[in-house]
Amino acid sequence: MSAPADFQNEIYLNGLGDALPGLPTDLTRLEALAEGRLSAQAFGYVAGAAGSEATARANREAFDRWRIVPRMLRDVAERDLSVEVLGTPMPAPVLLAPIGVQSILHPDGELATARAAAGTGLPVILSTASSYAMEEVAAAGGDGPRWYQLYWPKDRDLAVSLLDRARAAGYTALVVTLDTFTLAWRPRDLDQAYLPFLRGVGVANYFSDPVFQKAVGGPVTDENRSAALLHWVANFGNPSLTWADLAFLREHWDGPIALKGIQHPDDARRAVDAGMDGVIVSNHGGRQVDGAVASLDALPAVADAVGNRIAVLFDSGVRTGADAAKALALGARAVLVGRPYAYGLALGGEAGVRHVLRCLQAELELTMALAGLTRPAELDLDCLVRG
Repeated sequence: MSAPADFQNEIYLNGLGDALPGLPTDLTRLEALAEGRLSAQAFGYVAGAAGSEATARANREAFDRWRIVPRMLRDVAERDLSVEVLGTPMPAPVLLAPIGVQSILHPDGELATARAAAGTGLPVILSTASSYAMEEVAAAGGDGPRWYQLYWPKDRDLAVSLLDRARAAGYTALVVTLDTFTLAWRPRDLDQAYLPFLRGVGVANYFSDPVFQKAVGGPVTDENRSAALLHWVANFGNPSLTWADLAFLREHWDGPIALKGIQHPDDARRAVDAGMDGVIVSNHGGRQVDGAVASLDALPAVADAVGNRIAVLFDSGVRTGADAAKALALGARAVLVGRPYAYGLALGGEAGVRHVLRCLQAELELTMALAGLTRPAELDLDCLVRG
C-alpha cells in the first residue's frame, strides 16, 4: 500500500506530462475559490459563524500560537499514520466531520463525500441533517468506515428510530452533538434569510423515518410537506437535556458513543462518569457561540482531565496537515476536518473531496517525518513550543 506522502511524488510526476493538480494543494486557498463558485446563500451557510465570527477567527489564530520543533537524525524512513479510534481502524488519525445539507454544495452531496472517504479508507461521520437518507449514504460508501452523528430530537421515539436505522446501515460509532440544541445568531444566514431546512434540504433522514412519517400522517408529499417541516422545527433540538439523559443513549446504542461540543474539563470528566467512550473538543467551527474559547486552547485541559480513560478527538479549525499534527501533540487521538472537504466538494465533487483528504494526509505524514516522528503516538508537548 502506498504511503499518503506518495501523493507528493504523484503530483510531481504528473507534472512531467504538464498535468497540474485540479485544485490547490494549499487547502487554505479553497475557501476563496468556493466563494466564487457557490451562491451567496450556500457559501454563507458553510463559511459563516456565530455573531461577529470571533470564535471562528480564534480557532485559526490558536494554531499560530504553537510552533513545531523539528528534531534531526531520528530514522524516519519507515512511517505509519494508522490508528484505531473507538474500535475503528483508520489509515490516518483523520475523520470527516459531520456536515449537513451538502447538496447545497454539489448535487451528489453526502453521496460523493462517502465515496471519496471510502476511497481513502477514512471514516466519514454522517450528519443527521444530511441531504440524503443515511441508508443511501451507507450504500454509496460501500465498505468504508462510517459513524453517525445525532442531533437529539425532542421525540424520544424518533431518536430511537434514527439510532436503529444507523445501526442497521452499518454505522459503528455514535457522535452526539451537544452544542446545537438551537441555532445560534448567524448573521450571514440571517442577512440572506436563508435556512436550508425550511426549504426541504437537510431533512432527508427525518422525512424518510417511519416514526416521523407516522407523526405527520404518512409519507411526506406535496400535500403534507408544510406540516412535515413544522414538525421538524418542533423536534429538531431539545434544550431540556441533562447529563442524566445520556443513560437513554446507552440503553439504545450498543456501540461506542462520543460527545461532540466539549470545551471544559469538568464536562469531559462528566462524560467519563456517564460511561461515554469519547469526547470531541469542538465549538462547532465557531458556529454556535460568538466569543467562545478556541477549540485548540480548550484541548490540553480536556485531554489532561480524562487521561487515557476515554478517547479525545479534536474539531474546529483544522486546515492543514501541520494543524492536525499540533492538535495531536496537544492531546487529541484524531482530528475531524470539516470546511476544507466541504469546499473540495463544492469545487470538484467526489474528486474534490478526495483531493482534500489526500493532501491533508500527505502533509501530515511529511510534517511528522520532517519533525523526526514516525507515528501519531509520538506527537506530544515535547514537539511544540509556544509561538
